[in-house]
Amino acid sequence: MTEKLRRTNAFWFTLYASVAAFCLYTCIYAFRKTFTAATFEGITYAGYSYKFWLVIFQVFGYAMAKFFGIRFIAELKAHSRTSGILLMVAIAGAAWFLFAIVPRPYNLIFLFMNGFPLGLVWGMVFGFLEGRRMTEVLGAALSVSFIFSAGLCRSVGAYLMRDWGVSETWMPLAACGVFLVPLLIFLWMLDKIPAPSSLDEELRTKRQPMDKVERKKFISTFLPGIVLFVLAYMLLTAFRDFRENFASDVWKTLGYGNLPGIYTRTETPVSIAVLVIMGSIMVIRNNKTALMVNHLIIIIGMIMVGAGTLLFEHQVIDAPLWMILIGTGLYLGYVPFNSIFFDRLIAAFRYVGTVGFIMYVADAFGYLGSIGVLVFKESGYTNLSWLEFFISGGYALSVTGTLLIAGSMIYFHWKHRKMGAGTKS
Repeated sequence: MTEKLRRTNAFWFTLYASVAAFCLYTCIYAFRKTFTAATFEGITYAGYSYKFWLVIFQVFGYAMAKFFGIRFIAELKAHSRTSGILLMVAIAGAAWFLFAIVPRPYNLIFLFMNGFPLGLVWGMVFGFLEGRRMTEVLGAALSVSFIFSAGLCRSVGAYLMRDWGVSETWMPLAACGVFLVPLLIFLWMLDKIPAPSSLDEELRTKRQPMDKVERKKFISTFLPGIVLFVLAYMLLTAFRDFRENFASDVWKTLGYGNLPGIYTRTETPVSIAVLVIMGSIMVIRNNKTALMVNHLIIIIGMIMVGAGTLLFEHQVIDAPLWMILIGTGLYLGYVPFNSIFFDRLIAAFRYVGTVGFIMYVADAFGYLGSIGVLVFKESGYTNLSWLEFFISGGYALSVTGTLLIAGSMIYFHWKHRKMGAGTKS
């Protein structure tokens, strides 16, 4: 199969790899986020809701995995990716079994056990796709999987509870069972993808593991820009994580709490829009130009979040359309950071390394920001409903995030000219 894919034309290779990556991560996501379909209403510990503790423990595990992954993913060899994905998913599934059989609140620790291994999976999966001339399409397909799967997994979880009588505690494990066999099939498919060709390496630079010295050099070379886009990404991650973890609470406040299909209904058009827009950047051959276009798309996305929220507050649009608009804007900002932005950054400056390293630097701080926002809300703004806090967060992301990413755009334009990278890149 690998040799056949190596000889096939670009269209069929891209289609095969996109489907494999999209479907695989959709299945993996079910091991992480299906529990958010439950509200665990009325259960509190130490003055905080039980669901708040669940989210905090899982996000903390995810954040710690990102710090660990800065080195681990950067140095991971290609032949270890498939077995690594299998191991991480197995640990995450076992955590849900232990979560179901251990009494509350002692089962909270298994949310950390679930989050940590899954926090390493993204870099392993993207390692199959980076450094190729069609990485925009492949990365977009992988990235929109967590938009689509966020809705699909919550819908599956809601159906399991409503129509099959599965309890909130056992529902996450039951959902894992639904997605397990497809996960194994699509992992096998992804494992057959050949390494980047010589033409890929010529157009996007060679990708290889980065040791400690190379990682320090990269950070020191681009530090101001890294600070700016990491801060912007922290805002995006916090808002995106809040939207995913408490979507059921927000929808309940909006009057859609008993409609499991609302998640898929609003996330599917977001997935399609983001896939088309991000995949189209593949036609831009010049890497520096594509890097600037990525910045512009992120800025447009952040403005959409604020504009959509304003229209909803003034009752110009209804709740489902509002969620579609802010979802599209949010993921136009979030998706580039999970694939295309860093791939073009490395290629524009002809830097030999891996996307996984800088992606995990951004992710590590992004999920710390997510934890901070949750604690801030529960500690200082308990009088605000999840909906009111969500609206305030949308405005904060729109204004502050736009300023930060605009600063990043100016910096990397200046840096590119200063380093003389204006040769072919």
